[in-house]
Amino acid sequence: MKQQETEPTKFNNTSDTQNISNTAHSEKKPADTSEHAGKWAVLAVVAIGVFMATLDSSIVNISLPAIAAYFGTPLNGAISWVIIGYLVATAAILLTAGRLSDMIGRKAVWLTGLILFTGSSALCGLAPSLVFLIAARALQGLGGALLMAVSPAILTSAFPSNERGRALGLNAVIVALGVSVGPTLGGFITAYFSWRWIFYVNVPLGIIGLILTLRVLTERLHRNPGRFDPLGAILLAIGLAGITAGLSFGQELGWNSPLLIALLVVGVLALIILPFVEQRVPNPIIVLSLLRRRVFLSANLSLILSFLALFAVSFMMPFYFEQLRHFPTEEAGLLLTPLPITLAIVAPFSGSLADRIGSRWLASGGLAISCIGLVFISQLNAQSSILDIVWRLVLIGLGQALFQSPNNSALLGSAPRDLQGSASGFLGTGRVMGQSLSVALSGAIFAGLGGSAAGALLTTHPDAAQISSLQQTFVYGFHVTFIVCAAIAAIGVFTSLVRGKEEKKKQV
Repeated sequence: MKQQETEPTKFNNTSDTQNISNTAHSEKKPADTSEHAGKWAVLAVVAIGVFMATLDSSIVNISLPAIAAYFGTPLNGAISWVIIGYLVATAAILLTAGRLSDMIGRKAVWLTGLILFTGSSALCGLAPSLVFLIAARALQGLGGALLMAVSPAILTSAFPSNERGRALGLNAVIVALGVSVGPTLGGFITAYFSWRWIFYVNVPLGIIGLILTLRVLTERLHRNPGRFDPLGAILLAIGLAGITAGLSFGQELGWNSPLLIALLVVGVLALIILPFVEQRVPNPIIVLSLLRRRVFLSANLSLILSFLALFAVSFMMPFYFEQLRHFPTEEAGLLLTPLPITLAIVAPFSGSLADRIGSRWLASGGLAISCIGLVFISQLNAQSSILDIVWRLVLIGLGQALFQSPNNSALLGSAPRDLQGSASGFLGTGRVMGQSLSVALSGAIFAGLGGSAAGALLTTHPDAAQISSLQQTFVYGFHVTFIVCAAIAAIGVFTSLVRGKEEKKKQV
């Protein structure tokens, strides 16, 4: 009996040894993309880069008048490219950055992003001309894209999969802090120092981030099988840049402008050609197989629709505050903060809850709350109290917080581990494209209904007979704009509901 028991034991040991050997051999092919550093240390490193990138997306807007005055340029025209240049560069490179991180590692892409962002921030502060500033801002956008593209993947590789929602919730807090601090900090720096210091403030933060990255992140430089896809990257950049630039200038150039039409046509054609090219190259920049995953596709569509609907709040409310209500700029900045503060408070809890119950109902319910909030926002008028404004912004922030972390968790969780960088790129690209389209769409509706012209006239202190008529025109354009945004959010609720079942998360 003992001999019979011993023989199977020997056989099993041999089999196990062979399996271990085979496993070790197979694991040499894909590089180890997991992060072995402490999860809280990784979060601290990511927080610095994400905070800088999001802060810079909101801190510059309030300083545009000072920048325009310094260079002797009107507020429209070339000065708008201080914002647009950053946005276009970010949108054009996000998916490329995600693909690169899958090929050479997230740490390498993150370090490059930090170096580009920090160095270009110093160049922005030193800019001797407007053209130089716009070029430096575009370079800054490239660095910001590298940081934003890989930050979710770095976090999800450092935290256990059953804490993924929690990690992304904390990341949402950092984003919300950057967005909320930007207007107030930018106004203070511009008023008491110089507009150049809104860029210089990134330099010490970037240096600290570089030192911590080298000391904390453990991932080694590697090369996964495959090559970079230059044609796909070029087509993607042309497509996103053409559409984003075209939509951004729609109101200024006129929708019948030959230049505008050319930009949009070139952008659309490039994106139409892109899938055909990607199907014929061995290592595409866009992993089209990800879009065949129902949860991934649904989460991406919901993400784009949510930003398309909700980013209009940040874009439109300053016009409401400063033109219709005549609030000072610093007060307008403070009144915008209830939304991101609510997002910062609630997002970690919604992310942790998504880890336990899944994202489907949280995401769709959160977007439904935001949809209702947009309807309430549309009802604001020249007599609305501060309390009326604040509770509406809080309601939208609550809905956005319930939606964002669970939806991002579902998006990244539905992608294979070796394609997390590409999934992060999709996430970042969807966010930026939603923001760009939101500005273009809400601006076009508001201007088309006369709201923009009425707001400009209200700032010139017209006589009492004109004020009532101008206020009515402004409020009507404001109302229709946000009703359209609410309808877009309602479509996003539907795309969240049809995502199907998610894979169960396991402790790792």
